Amino acid sequence: MSVRATARVVAERDGLPVLESDGPLALRRTRAGGPYTRVTVVGAMSAPLGGDRLAIEVGVGEGARLHMDSAAATVALPGRTPEAAAYDVSLDVGEDAELRWLPEQLISARGSELRMHTRVALAGTARLVLREEQILGRHGEETGTLTTRLTVHRAGRPLLDQELAFGPGAPGGWDGGAVLGGHRAVGQLLVVDPDFGDDPPEPRQFGVTAVLTPLAGPAALVTAVAPDALCLRRLLDTALSEVAPSGAARG
Repeated sequence: MSVRATARVVAERDGLPVLESDGPLALRRTRAGGPYTRVTVVGAMSAPLGGDRLAIEVGVGEGARLHMDSAAATVALPGRTPEAAAYDVSLDVGEDAELRWLPEQLISARGSELRMHTRVALAGTARLVLREEQILGRHGEETGTLTTRLTVHRAGRPLLDQELAFGPGAPGGWDGGAVLGGHRAVGQLLVVDPDFGDDPPEPRQFGVTAVLTPLAGPAALVTAVAPDALCLRRLLDTALSEVAPSGAARG
């Protein structure tokens, strides 16, 4: 039987008025350093499986600072139904607020099919550090089918809309030299900060397989591929330490 669950977080300057776990999405307030309130997603059961519909909704109120992470990787697994699983993330960040969205990797296991969509709405003075990492297959196995989309609006205007698709059923060429080149880990790091003004970080490379691209706004996007999860994390950590605004520690 498929699972339908929606977990919700609302952060304000003075605390967490909403912290609602649901189904396999268990939320825990954890110890944080600096000015951030920290919430960790703890998996309460195996999910997402085929046919599951999972969602996380996060609101960061004016002036609040929220750090969200997860206790372990999320593993997409095949279920009893051939229907694809869905995982929707909604992030809403208010004026003068900051969200650091730094979950662990998403692993696409053989035989699974997952469609994930992350939607971000930022106020004009909001700050964001967002990391996404996809691992195509567990050790020694083929990947499942994985489609991810990242949609970001700032002050009501589009900032980024990017879709990636891998595995059986994905458009041809996803594993070719122009996309993954045989790598099995892919990630994105998005940093949005009004302090960039009209002068975001310059384009640059990190290692051989990661590149920073300034966006049309006070934002920069780092995209990377790597042979495994450890190498990918090292690339994105290096990029974050150089691109994130001063005072923002690594996740």
